[in-house]
Amino acid sequence: MKQYNVYGVGNALVDFQAQVTDDTLLKLDFPKGIMTLVDEATQQRVLSHIDHASVTRCAGGSAANTIIGIAQFGGKAAYVGKVASDTVGEFFLADLRELGVAIEVPPGTGQSGTCVVLITDDAQRTMLTNLGISAELSEADIDEEEIRKAEWIYVEGYLFAGEGSRAAARRAINLAVKHGVKVSLTVSDPFLIDLCRDEFQELIEGPVDLLFCNLEEARALTHKHDPADCAHDIHQHAALVALTLGSDGSLLMEGNHLIPIEGVSVHAVDTTGAGDMYAAGVLFGLTNGLPLKDAGHLASHAAARVVGQLGARLQRPFSLAEIRELLQ
Repeated sequence: MKQYNVYGVGNALVDFQAQVTDDTLLKLDFPKGIMTLVDEATQQRVLSHIDHASVTRCAGGSAANTIIGIAQFGGKAAYVGKVASDTVGEFFLADLRELGVAIEVPPGTGQSGTCVVLITDDAQRTMLTNLGISAELSEADIDEEEIRKAEWIYVEGYLFAGEGSRAAARRAINLAVKHGVKVSLTVSDPFLIDLCRDEFQELIEGPVDLLFCNLEEARALTHKHDPADCAHDIHQHAALVALTLGSDGSLLMEGNHLIPIEGVSVHAVDTTGAGDMYAAGVLFGLTNGLPLKDAGHLASHAAARVVGQLGARLQRPFSLAEIRELLQ
């Protein structure tokens, strides 16, 4: 029996979340609703500008959010991400370990990565990311023995934006194939498709067993418009496809069957981490014996619960009784 349901590979960031007004966002002069890479000086300027707001912090990063979600469901998970020997890095490691996530990467020299998440009243989140040493994840950080212990690996697409982190992602995928561990990949962002189209296509046609993407990413990948057409196109190569559609739910593909999953109505407070939590629900379900349709149903409810609260992790995790009730 495998020790981990899922081994995640991604950035290691500490999220600083704050609710702000549109006027504040306008004064800071960042594009609303997207992720922007910034340097440390800019990050500190933003934090000083919002020091009047209530700021919370937690371990984050896209793949880390998914791994945390799996742990909150009661799954067994491990993670690899690079942090420095500083207070931010120490917080990241302690936060994951407190949730039961195994992470054993030695801290490096430098500055740990951070992400300031600015949340406006319309539930949009504007993310300002300083990758710091997180961008220095390398092949040397990938532990073959840890991967061998997992049923699945989950790889963050953002890693393909850097040469060293791309090599780390490729080594993790190659080791997974070597040891019969299934491979899941999230595209992460449409801008990455312009940078990495050929590599993503190669992975989808090769070792990737499950691809996670949203509709914008799926359209960029396939050059098709209709969601079902996008899903079918990707499914020509990937055995499993999970295509999220925001409030309209999602589409799953398995065995040439299109499986529509309902959206769950919720008052939107913060969209941060909705897709990450959806991936957590699907992977937890698949690694705990659920059919893909049931895993998608659970994932849809989990994503909605995250959207209805502040932050990317579940403030109120699902109990086993709730999960059973949902699946009925």
